[in-house]
Amino acid sequence: MDEKRQKPRARTFKGGRINFEAGVGVDCLIRNLSDTGACLEVESAKVKDDHFMLVIKPESVTRTCQVVWRKPQKIGVRFT
Repeated sequence: MDEKRQKPRARTFKGGRINFEAGVGVDCLIRNLSDTGACLEVESAKVKDDHFMLVIKPESVTRTCQVVWRKPQKIGVRFT
């Protein structure tokens, strides 16, 4: 399979929190991470929005995200 990412992602096992404009949030697990995006393990049915804020818990870093793909237990995001 050809790699389509602009930057390689490092495998990780970090906690995260997806925050929506409506104020309700969902916990997630960050499975890989780069400067440009991430793979989040979460029940994708809980993430209906295509744009949200991701809080990377250990560092308390917040990133604005756009969903680029979805699978039943994972979503891929690009940082905007």
